[in-house]
Amino acid sequence: MKYYKESEALDKVLGKEGSPLRDDYESQMNEFLIGEAIRQAREAKHLTQSELGELVGVKKAQISKIENGCNVTFATIARLFRAMGVKAVLDMGEIGRFAI
Repeated sequence: MKYYKESEALDKVLGKEGSPLRDDYESQMNEFLIGEAIRQAREAKHLTQSELGELVGVKKAQISKIENGCNVTFATIARLFRAMGVKAVLDMGEIGRFAI
């Protein structure tokens, strides 16, 4: 049995980096991971989705969508973490690091 590194497996299944299918996969994975980080931060602060929504001026349904990786923008991420009083550092690889 041959073992593959993650990047090799992704290359075989989704194509090389920069291919449309691979880019779409990586985008969706990043959105999921950001949503998961928001959910974990919210739960660590003992907030419900409704309570977090009230802090940022949106409805519970919008918080649910964000936590599920939908409608995630940098501005929204920053607002949510600021509202929860959470310091977050986004590592953008070669682009640099940004603190929220």
